[in-house]
Amino acid sequence: MTDAAAETNAETNAKTNAAMSAETGAETGAASTDAAATRGDAAAPAQVAITLKGAELALSSNAGRVEILRGVDLEIRRGETVGIVGPSGSGKSSLLMLMGGLERATGGLVTALGHDLTAMGEDALARFRRDHMGVVFQSFHLIGTMTALENVATPLELAGDPDAFDRAAEELTSMGLGPRINHYPAQLSGGEQQRVALARASATRPEILLADEPTGNLDGVTGDAIMDLLLGLRDRHGATLVMVTHSPDLAARCDRVVRVADGKIEDDGVAAARARLEAAQ
Repeated sequence: MTDAAAETNAETNAKTNAAMSAETGAETGAASTDAAATRGDAAAPAQVAITLKGAELALSSNAGRVEILRGVDLEIRRGETVGIVGPSGSGKSSLLMLMGGLERATGGLVTALGHDLTAMGEDALARFRRDHMGVVFQSFHLIGTMTALENVATPLELAGDPDAFDRAAEELTSMGLGPRINHYPAQLSGGEQQRVALARASATRPEILLADEPTGNLDGVTGDAIMDLLLGLRDRHGATLVMVTHSPDLAARCDRVVRVADGKIEDDGVAAARARLEAAQ
């Protein structure tokens, strides 16, 4: 088995992703990027985190071809926080998977940080996610036979970090889990498990953080706390956050809310974000 293939398997089993260090001055850059995005200004390529142009996703089934996403056009800037909402079955989670290269577009173009994900093979996609992205899932996807510390250290080790366990401990402590780092997932509450998953996804400072219903299995108070942590990552490290959620209240905390319906973008949220910015000025 090649090293790249091993990374792909590790990612599939553990759902872990790592990333490069955030750029110096990311907070200032994120703030100016958000303002430009809400004004609807054209973005320079270096300011764009994710672009979809005419993106399509279709799957074959016994009943025939099933179209999940149809001609999606969307641009997300570096440092933005974007909430994706829509009815069940509208394609919002599939859209997030396209952004992370976890599903391959069957048409159109998907780029992340200037890289064409539609042109990459599975090994190249695994390496790209390892180096640039973090993914948080609704179901946590922690490895049950590993402690919280080991779960968070795994992507750091895959990235070759010699201080993986020290950095994992720091990340868990920042999530309020210092006393729980040696506990196994079964010994943690749902909220604690999601904080471990968030620490794992953010430990190596991803440039892009994708979250699929990160609060879906949590009560309201715990969900709000997880959202605070997600938004804090952007504030501290300049990460771009894209989050799928059924909660309008959580989505409203993002810079922009994108609405998906019937596999298409119903509203990209730019006009509403622009109006909110103008009202605040």
